[in-house]
Amino acid sequence: MAIDKCITRNLKFHFPLQKYFRSFYLFLRRDFATFLCMTFSMDILKILLPVFYFLLVGMYGRAFFSDSTLAKRIKTPMLIFIVVLHLFYLILRSVEYSHPPVTNVFEIFSVLALAVAATYLVIEWNSHRTETGYFILNIAFFFQLISSLFIKDTYEVKEILRSPLFGIHVSAALIGYAAITIAGAYGFLYLMLYHEMKATRFGVIYKKLPTLESLERMAGTAILIAFLLLGCAIIFGIVWLRHVFPGEYHYDAKLVSTLVVWLLYGWMTFAPRFSSWKGRKLMLFAMIGFAISIFSLTVINIFFSGFHKFF
Repeated sequence: MAIDKCITRNLKFHFPLQKYFRSFYLFLRRDFATFLCMTFSMDILKILLPVFYFLLVGMYGRAFFSDSTLAKRIKTPMLIFIVVLHLFYLILRSVEYSHPPVTNVFEIFSVLALAVAATYLVIEWNSHRTETGYFILNIAFFFQLISSLFIKDTYEVKEILRSPLFGIHVSAALIGYAAITIAGAYGFLYLMLYHEMKATRFGVIYKKLPTLESLERMAGTAILIAFLLLGCAIIFGIVWLRHVFPGEYHYDAKLVSTLVVWLLYGWMTFAPRFSSWKGRKLMLFAMIGFAISIFSLTVINIFFSGFHKFF
């Protein structure tokens, strides 16, 4: 066992094609199942996932623009299949590299793609409306395409990034931000349809999109998911931070901005129930919240964040 570990460690860190040398070593040990699953499955799925997302977007596009009966019938089962396959791919990466698949930007892009697709699937199931899939799933396709083109093998990461708490914290945050993106997209579609109706232009947007009330309900579901998942991300982040650095206090501008975004989406979750902040006003705030979130993820994270730059 000690020799196995030594050989695996040397193969892992001293060869440019470390993944294939390690896989070949496993094969020599007659561990064919591990050899097959961990190496070729990941490489194949890395290629297939953006292709599948492209075909999925095409199916939703045909259903939206051409009223294709075949596309309408198979698009949702196809979405479920791709979400499950994508989840399997990320689990394979986690097992192979012994850390959550959120330790570099291109792993994060893949998790974002899955988060967008899965969040949209929940919204579609909850609302029983499928007309907006073409617009939302293009986002998932873009994220996975970039990930598949540039993702790298990441055997060597800081030990603190291998924590399951870290994986839960980042994954919850990414799902929350994916829901924020979807809520912003629904806000944009709502306002576009609103102005089409106000200008009495009853074209393809008016005929194909759901009603304003349906778009508002779908945005409301995304806003609720964002509020809940960002709350989970904050809680697990604090727990993980105290576990890794007990007794230390860490002030971080990124943490403050995340709390501000979380409070904003908490307000958007409950305000329509107790005030007149609904309809067009709420959709405007969904887009404003998306802009604030992008500012938090980019400007604050790059120029003002302290602890969140540790990886």
